Amino acid sequence: MVKAANFRGTTPGPPPGARILVIGGGYVGMYTALRLQRKLKQELARGEVEIMVVTPEPYMTYQPFLPEAAAGSISPRHVVVPLRRVLDKCKIVIGEARAVDHGKRTATVTTLATAEEGTGPVAFTYDELVIAPGSISRTLPIPGLADYAIGFKTVEEAIGLRNHVIEQMDIASSTRDPAIRDAALTFVFVGGGYAGVEALAELEDMARYTARYYHNIKPEDLKWILVEASNRILPEVGEEMGKYAIRELRARNIEVRLETRLDSCEDRVAVLSDGSRFPTRTVVWTAGVKPAPVLAAMDLPLNERGRLVCTAELTVAGADHAWAAGDAAAVPDVTAEEPGKECAPNAQHAVRQTKVLAENITASLRGEPLKEYAHKYVGSVASLGLHKGVAHIYGRKLKGYPAWLMHRVYHLSRVPTFNRKARVLAEWTLSGLFKREIVSLGSLEHPRAEFELAAGGKRPGHGPDSGPHHGKPGPKSGPKPGPKPGSRPGSPPGPKSGPERRPDSGPQSGSRGN
Repeated sequence: MVKAANFRGTTPGPPPGARILVIGGGYVGMYTALRLQRKLKQELARGEVEIMVVTPEPYMTYQPFLPEAAAGSISPRHVVVPLRRVLDKCKIVIGEARAVDHGKRTATVTTLATAEEGTGPVAFTYDELVIAPGSISRTLPIPGLADYAIGFKTVEEAIGLRNHVIEQMDIASSTRDPAIRDAALTFVFVGGGYAGVEALAELEDMARYTARYYHNIKPEDLKWILVEASNRILPEVGEEMGKYAIRELRARNIEVRLETRLDSCEDRVAVLSDGSRFPTRTVVWTAGVKPAPVLAAMDLPLNERGRLVCTAELTVAGADHAWAAGDAAAVPDVTAEEPGKECAPNAQHAVRQTKVLAENITASLRGEPLKEYAHKYVGSVASLGLHKGVAHIYGRKLKGYPAWLMHRVYHLSRVPTFNRKARVLAEWTLSGLFKREIVSLGSLEHPRAEFELAAGGKRPGHGPDSGPHHGKPGPKSGPKPGPKPGSRPGSPPGPKSGPERRPDSGPQSGSRGN
């Protein structure tokens, strides 16, 4: 194991070379590092402090825009924020934390180069630790789920799903087999939270528009099914707005099945707990998240849900110089009337927490008192497709076009950097003036396929017992497990360090916090 150098000093104030190690480059990781490099500008310039960010990806994904990226309203490159550009005073390490020994102030990290070097993981020492690895999809042992389902947590999954939906329409348009056609045009989404509802609503909008360019597919031929285990969807916007959302979806011929679970999706047949069976080539899993597994490889206290036990000052309970926020942290809600209540793991809290977190780390380095995190719930907004939405903000309820407009205005104000704001606004303006793009670029997932074929190899996914991941017709076309599109050779497997959705200092809009 390679040891990384760490220099310590004895002068007053922050010691020379004091390292702040941030694990995760999602909402909490990026915003905390961004605020720290501003607050510690002088210390960074003098070399007294070093901020290191360890993240599996060189960008932060703004997850509220994933549904619009999937629908083609926003370019995928504008959904992500490049960390090296934003965190220009920080050291960015593309890798993944595998374990933390806080007693020795050491984090074990695998990088893109460790496999090539053959020297094993790198051990980084630190003085202050910020734990923000985000979350991963919470799955269940459902037969066929790992083989046939696709998530909706990353930009790669969002674009892959868009390509897949359009390619299923291509298959349906060209097949002579009614069973294949029906399965290709049936889309099952599991999970009635923000991710599931917004992804389904945006993709249904896109597919309905796309159908006009097919001579033998009508919008009513497509079957969209939303499966939710509880008795309501979008609980964050309130019961009344949740019921309105159900009416809106059903008016678009989208089946909403409440108090229903997915029991199996083996052999490309979605079997529900109410006995329904739907042959389908598309199952999208958005049924919640769980803390990143790296938390279990730390010598720090966890609660029953696997989250770090934290104080109101965002320190890890019983551990000096360890800090956490967002999905990874169980933070007491000091504004709650009932004692013992924790802040919800959503982005509204996560991004607010980063402000207090950066202030407290700076105060700790300078020997100043810490402050508590306190923030009352403001509200929620959700999109139901183009010009449709629901919102519950400061006690006021909005629906339809006003709610959709508020959703867009709010997220435009929240997306990081002026550069991204301008690009997103320009794309929205152009999409209002011109027609939608309906092109599937599934071949991006296998960029060497044509060359390999020309060189005498086989096209990916075209073996006797396999089907393509997305798009190219075959015995089993549809999402398959394995490395996600765009992953780098030698990159370590495991969860992304980003959130499940939404930064925010105002209304909550649908997602988890890191």
